Amino acid sequence: MTRRSHLLLLLTPLALAVAGAQEPRPAAGGPLASIDTKAPPKANGFTPTWDTQKGARTYVLNIPAPRGQIVDRNGQPLAQTRVSYNMAINFPTPLTFTDAQVLQYAEPQILLARSITGRPISVTQDLLLKHYKNRGVLPLVIAQDLKQDEIERFNTRKPATLVLLPTYQRYYPNGGVAGHIIGYAGRTGRMPDGPIQNNEVLWPGAEGREGLEQTFDDQLQGKEGQYNITFDPTGRKASEQVVIPPQPGYNVVTTLDLDLQRLCEQTLEKGVKRGALVIVDPNNGDILAMASWPTIDPNWFIPNISADAFKALQDDPQIPLLPRAYRSSYPPGSTFKIPVGIAAMQEHVIETDSEFSCPASMEIGHMTFRNWKKTGAGSLNFADALTQSCDTWFYQVGIKTGSRKMADWALKMGFGARTGIPLAAENDGRIPTDEFMKKVHGRKMLDGDLANFSIGQGDVLVTPLQLAQAMAVVGNGGTFYQTRLVRQVQSIDGKIVTAYGVRARSQIDFEPKILKEVKRGMVQVVSDANGTAGKASVPNVKVAGKTGTAQWGPKNKERTAAWFSGFAPADKPKYAFAALFESDVSNAEVHGGTVAAPLIGKVLREVFQEEAKDKKAAKKKKADKPEPPEEMEVRKAEPVEPKQETPRD
Repeated sequence: MTRRSHLLLLLTPLALAVAGAQEPRPAAGGPLASIDTKAPPKANGFTPTWDTQKGARTYVLNIPAPRGQIVDRNGQPLAQTRVSYNMAINFPTPLTFTDAQVLQYAEPQILLARSITGRPISVTQDLLLKHYKNRGVLPLVIAQDLKQDEIERFNTRKPATLVLLPTYQRYYPNGGVAGHIIGYAGRTGRMPDGPIQNNEVLWPGAEGREGLEQTFDDQLQGKEGQYNITFDPTGRKASEQVVIPPQPGYNVVTTLDLDLQRLCEQTLEKGVKRGALVIVDPNNGDILAMASWPTIDPNWFIPNISADAFKALQDDPQIPLLPRAYRSSYPPGSTFKIPVGIAAMQEHVIETDSEFSCPASMEIGHMTFRNWKKTGAGSLNFADALTQSCDTWFYQVGIKTGSRKMADWALKMGFGARTGIPLAAENDGRIPTDEFMKKVHGRKMLDGDLANFSIGQGDVLVTPLQLAQAMAVVGNGGTFYQTRLVRQVQSIDGKIVTAYGVRARSQIDFEPKILKEVKRGMVQVVSDANGTAGKASVPNVKVAGKTGTAQWGPKNKERTAAWFSGFAPADKPKYAFAALFESDVSNAEVHGGTVAAPLIGKVLREVFQEEAKDKKAAKKKKADKPEPPEEMEVRKAEPVEPKQETPRD
């Protein structure tokens, strides 16, 4: 929304509210005329009038301010304030009706309102009489938030005893897109019905109840205006005036890319019942998209949500009120083999070329731990073990590395702690340590626990956002940027009130040869015939990633978390990502390669296709300018079809 349109939004309801009001003017020889600016006022130049105007009265009422906007990184609106119209009965002044006359006056007005709106409007006698007694000088609202066709019918008929009252209403123009992140703003209370008090609000304001609406409520609120209504000694309305216009709240500028957020949600809608998809810019930590499915539409809560509708949301087995991307944690499965391998190599427990066997199973303690494949794969180094996602290889390396070193490196990469985004109840995830094991299980971490740890199962829990954050750190070479959801808060005239700059939290000194092997293995996961994520491949783009599949929950209600995480392009990443597919109960047929990798593949193919179009358009624009022939030549690369191997893990 432009500055001009926002100002029009502010002025429109206020102008309508005072339509027909007369501007107070001083009488000739009155108070203003009696003041001489060059000399002190004379003692007999002014006569107080309160003795003769005892019945006169002025009500001083507050006008709620329009909330500021929430926008994406490009200024596209995510949350706005619109003008809403309520229909109300206007009682004549002075207020001299008896109870019977009040009911007799109101009945035809209610019937008229029904015919205009088509709504089953009804008002109790008690409410009518209470309003007339306590607040009769103000119109009684009987229908809220009229639709455009209702407003048009009202304006056509122009009923003298009914009025349209403009109010401010929160509005979410993109429906459910980024619904969990934006949250919603609910009414601060019900319409007042007691005797009018000075400084009460004309209608209930709004306050943030979830998401960014809640976190930045103070900045979005704005400042109330002042509206005066004056009555003469007979009780007739003499004037009404906006004395102080309300000041709109500040605007919150997020890091989200609305188009990318919408694409991620559409991909989830078609591909999962429950899941999440997060995309982070690895070069600055900005969250470009953070989608959870199912989502919610904040408009459901405006102006309020019925008790039955809210209970239906709470009872929905898909739990749409849960933002899975950042408020829910899951075992990461084989995606966790990346920090485990980094820990082992950085601590020189193994080297980049160290080889271990990859049998179909192995005995650890008194239990048999199996690979996801039923056949062995011989001796493998780290990159090849990552490519094939060999569980038994990582069991050996995890036990050799130990819990402390694996936990330390996982924590360095951001696991086990909130990212710090400004949203309530972000999940911490969990990285188990010996202290945790003693506190929860009453024992130290055993080899079987280390084996589970090494493949991201057991007590390990991560959020999709944490996993995308860790992939950003690996992708950019070790800079751990503070993950950022909000860029700045601006005033209505564009001045920056608060800025949240790009900030590096730490620098992880990955050894170059280790980072090279990690990236080589991740690229092979997508592009190699033995890889598990062929469905994530993108024409002409090298994608680095890792699949993961893990079970969690009690045996009789066990679910599967299927993952795919990584970054692209592999050599110079622009996007770091994590996709989660949450299965139904007892469905062990889903795997990261079959259900999560295709989600990322679909999003990345569309993103890079759009980028290619933009580059082509830019080259064409450049070619249209007079330049030497060699500068105008554009070579077309041959497209490479995505690999169709059957994914694993």
